[in-house]
Amino acid sequence: MLQAVILMFVAMSMIPAGDLCGKLLTSSGIATPAFVASSRFVVGSLLLLPFVPRRAYLLLKNWRMWLRALFLVGGIFSVQTALKTEPMADVFAAFFIGPIISYVLSALFLREPTTWLRSLLMAVGFAGVILVVRPGFGGSINLLWAVLAGSFYGAFLTTGRWLAHLGSPLELSLIQLLLAAAAMLPLGLANLPELTPSTTALTVGSAVFSMLGNLILLFAYNKVAATKLAPMVYFQLIAAVGLGWAAFGQLPDMLTWLGLLVVVSAGLGSALLRR
Repeated sequence: MLQAVILMFVAMSMIPAGDLCGKLLTSSGIATPAFVASSRFVVGSLLLLPFVPRRAYLLLKNWRMWLRALFLVGGIFSVQTALKTEPMADVFAAFFIGPIISYVLSALFLREPTTWLRSLLMAVGFAGVILVVRPGFGGSINLLWAVLAGSFYGAFLTTGRWLAHLGSPLELSLIQLLLAAAAMLPLGLANLPELTPSTTALTVGSAVFSMLGNLILLFAYNKVAATKLAPMVYFQLIAAVGLGWAAFGQLPDMLTWLGLLVVVSAGLGSALLRR
């Protein structure tokens, strides 16, 4: 469990770093969310290709891998769309509907163990997400993209545990990236930006951080049940707030701070439960 916690902390720090690179591209008008998502999948695939044995390509025939790739596509495109206009902390707080979705899906479809106390803490975390999004009460409508991204990501997390037995983390990562790249490549090519050195660096950074974060995530999910790891995805909030402040000088408003506090408290409380 300790190894899994360390792996989750590293992974959950890398993923917001990749999204920061994407936000720098989209918020400045240099690139579209479709290009950022597509390039992330293409570059990630190229980086992994030399390290994955040929047997992994047999997974291309497995419909469950296609399903997981579509969850990944939906999540990355939606979160990049939200990040184009919204502060990172707000987006990631709304995004954290994901662990709740993962918890419910893992219990329903994977028959993983749950407890009333853990379920209650998940409900409290959801209340924190509502405080951030505030639908109809002053929250930005664009944050609904972050909620959609979190829903996709929750399904993605659950399928990570569901499909872990099909291959190694490297094999699964490559195949899901190849499938996602195939799905998004037409949109990416239709939205090519001018490839200056800074644009290229941000594009590669977005892909590398995201790929490494999701690869380490698979290693963690190979060790521990999804219901126990799901709350630790909240580690991303710490990185998102810090990166948003460092890059844009953006800090959450009071209600968002309250929502963040509720979300993190519920997540950490659930992670500390022994059962």
